[in-house]
Amino acid sequence: MPTNWKDSGLRWYWVVVLVFLADQISKQWVLSNFELYESIQLLPVFNFTYVRNYGAAFSFLSDAGGWQRWLFTFVAVGFSVLLSVWLRQQPSKMWRLNLAYTLVIGGALGNLIDRLQHGYVVDFLHFYWNTSHFPAFNIADSAICVGAALIILDSFITSKDDKKANGVKE
Repeated sequence: MPTNWKDSGLRWYWVVVLVFLADQISKQWVLSNFELYESIQLLPVFNFTYVRNYGAAFSFLSDAGGWQRWLFTFVAVGFSVLLSVWLRQQPSKMWRLNLAYTLVIGGALGNLIDRLQHGYVVDFLHFYWNTSHFPAFNIADSAICVGAALIILDSFITSKDDKKANGVKE
């Protein structure tokens, strides 16, 4: 474990701030400029459509009666704390994993604020093809997905020798 926080993955926490701000600014813009379900076509396969998500990914548990808000709040706080602890324990030069963790934290905190402030998450990025529609999502969701993909990618790319060279214990 790095002795100084500047040498640890915490050095990457600026990504959390960037993701969080981009997410919150975009959601405030949508709330200020769109009515619920209002949609503007930007491309033949992409609309800006304001919807509310009371659940998690793909509206999972959206009709559960309200308790899911607190479950997802607990999960977001728990994962953010856990990933922050892991960031502190790994070297700053492990860029892929540090970037992944900070993307997930920034996204989780962005959606957490929505849940606490509104009771739902503001979604607005809406892709579709003909009559097939992908569930609307937001910048926080995008950051979480990219972060999760980087974590998976890192598990395949980073060898034991790389981890030893970076000072990571197994």
